[in-house]
Amino acid sequence: MGTRIESPQHENLQELCQKLRELAPQLDEPNAWPAAQLRLCGEYGVFEWFLSKESGGQGWAEPDVMQGYLELSAACLTTTFIITQRTGACRRIEACDNEGLKANLLPNLCSGEKFATVGLSHLTTSRRHLAKPVLRAEETPDGFVVDGFSPWVTGGPFADHILIGATIADGRQVLAVLPMDAPGVSVAPVAELVGLSASHTGAVHCDRVALGREWLVAGPMEGVMKQGVGARPGGFQTSALAIGLAGGAVRFLQEEAVKRGDLVPATDALHAEWYELRHDLLNAAAGEPVCSTENLRTRSNSLALRSSQATLAAAKGTGYVVGHPAGRWCREALFFLVWSCPQPVMAANLCELAGIAD
Repeated sequence: MGTRIESPQHENLQELCQKLRELAPQLDEPNAWPAAQLRLCGEYGVFEWFLSKESGGQGWAEPDVMQGYLELSAACLTTTFIITQRTGACRRIEACDNEGLKANLLPNLCSGEKFATVGLSHLTTSRRHLAKPVLRAEETPDGFVVDGFSPWVTGGPFADHILIGATIADGRQVLAVLPMDAPGVSVAPVAELVGLSASHTGAVHCDRVALGREWLVAGPMEGVMKQGVGARPGGFQTSALAIGLAGGAVRFLQEEAVKRGDLVPATDALHAEWYELRHDLLNAAAGEPVCSTENLRTRSNSLALRSSQATLAAAKGTGYVVGHPAGRWCREALFFLVWSCPQPVMAANLCELAGIAD
């Protein structure tokens, strides 16, 4: 078992990341799931970073969390993405007023013995345009009956619990924990994604699932996601993962540039851009932003795309063979064009791709 990582500067973080890098190629295999990677993260105490000491965690400050995400995503983006979804569930559970729920779930979530994830995208970005909510709740004397589906759930087939959001007929919404062994819960076959297929992201269906109030996290209320229950301001984690992916790509280029002088100018330029973005991210996480959140995300997306493609160009034909990290990085970088990508960020990235000024 690894020693707990108690700061982003702890030497064991690099030890863990090296193990994640070595295991990463296995995630290109059909039906892969990073069970070994997540087990390692639990052994090294990664899941403790995000929860308070009162809940059994380490209570890392947000800049430290961002540094941790940078290192983990440079080593294995799939594992780190899954951790963000896990953390989203854990933080919202920790922040709720349901003391019984917290006492029941948080110890095993903090240790890594249990896995929770989120099914909330339909309340924020995905399928909000539909007249009928895709996941609905009916109030009952004992709690709620949930019917419909959550379209994008990461790790659904392996989850013990999912934090879901459902809409009542009067427009109010609830957040609740869905036990995956509850009658009426089923997991649809997951989508085969361009990248990160090993995250097993797909739909989870509820066929009139009865949930008692002991599973309630927030609500019923209008705009339950806007209440910020357990959310962290700024939305920096997606940028952190994009910058982390770019960091892994730049590290590869630096190693190649030692042997090939022709790679030095491009590598140095990409590294300088990565270093500036990292600086801006950590400042933003510390509450001292030097640019807007959208600007940070736009630049992070851009660097992830360009640095990953630079590794493919540098690796040449070898990089185009399945299993080489360059090809995986290129596919994974595309994820940031669709994962929680606000319209202004998408527009700016499209303008860059089209070679026109934003």
